[in-house]
Amino acid sequence: MLLVVTDDRFLDHEAGPSHPERPGRLTAALDGIRLAGVPEAVTWRSPRLASDQEITAVHEPGYLARMNELSAAGGGRLDADTLMGPMSLDVARLAAGAVLTAVDELASSEGFRAGYCVVRPPGHHATPDRAMGFCLFNSVAIAARSIATTGQKVAIVDFDAHHGNGTQDAFFDDPAVFYASIHQSPWYPGTGKLSDIGVGAGVGTTLNVPLPRGATGDVALRALDDVIGPALDSFDPDWLLVSAGFDAHRDDPLTQLMFSAGDMADLMGRLLQLGAPGRVVAVLEGGYDLAAIRLSSAALVGCLTDTPCRTEESTSGGPGTDIVESARRLHIDEARDDA
Repeated sequence: MLLVVTDDRFLDHEAGPSHPERPGRLTAALDGIRLAGVPEAVTWRSPRLASDQEITAVHEPGYLARMNELSAAGGGRLDADTLMGPMSLDVARLAAGAVLTAVDELASSEGFRAGYCVVRPPGHHATPDRAMGFCLFNSVAIAARSIATTGQKVAIVDFDAHHGNGTQDAFFDDPAVFYASIHQSPWYPGTGKLSDIGVGAGVGTTLNVPLPRGATGDVALRALDDVIGPALDSFDPDWLLVSAGFDAHRDDPLTQLMFSAGDMADLMGRLLQLGAPGRVVAVLEGGYDLAAIRLSSAALVGCLTDTPCRTEESTSGGPGTDIVESARRLHIDEARDDA
């Protein structure tokens, strides 16, 4: 059984006229769930709002205060491409609360294979003190911090085409949270270097695989098999949170990776194998072509319900295997040598 956490209130976030982060993204992802054709395998839940305490466990109190002030004024611009409308703050709280709701439901039930949070706005660019990249609160980071405070270890794997700089910043020195990202580079936001491995007690718990434009799904799958998978085996997390960005799709207008919906299913399938049963939550991040979102969401749900939904074939033959090999040498071979 798949737990899906979503709400029509996610349509209320207004990012501005003609903005790529538009309400239709949510509708497309939900259409994808229906396209998967497994209604009997899906349980729907509405999310709660994240509390101030849960938000400020990741974001600075002063940042939350500024967001509250801007919201009270009816919204406004946070940076060049990130805007708030009158309802945006509550919607962002709801997005963070959706991931917390999924974690709570999975923790209290043995009946779910995984969770899927269909939310907006996305969150992985939001740093502890700054909104950016269409993101207001870092929903995945807030849930990871909540889990970590219970003494459990959390892994986050991010396959959005844009590097999740906010998530990396939140846990760069934290040994209890492992963050791995497969993303396009060079590209926005310009972070996520191969050499970023964490600092202090967090050294070794950050892993980046920055792929060149044109990389195909087989390269990302190899990154999971050869680098991220072995690193996760060593870390041995209690929970796996997945920042599932569909903007790595070849039809996305904002990126130049060449993945298909089939690749999204392949990646999620591998991640299900790497996570503990019933302790895996996928969260919608980016993705700005509505047809690609619909097909990718359907493929993801097919994977999460163990009912294959091959809306598109997997891709192969693109560049980037040299980057995967460099990441393997850095994170796997050197770690073995040090041991």
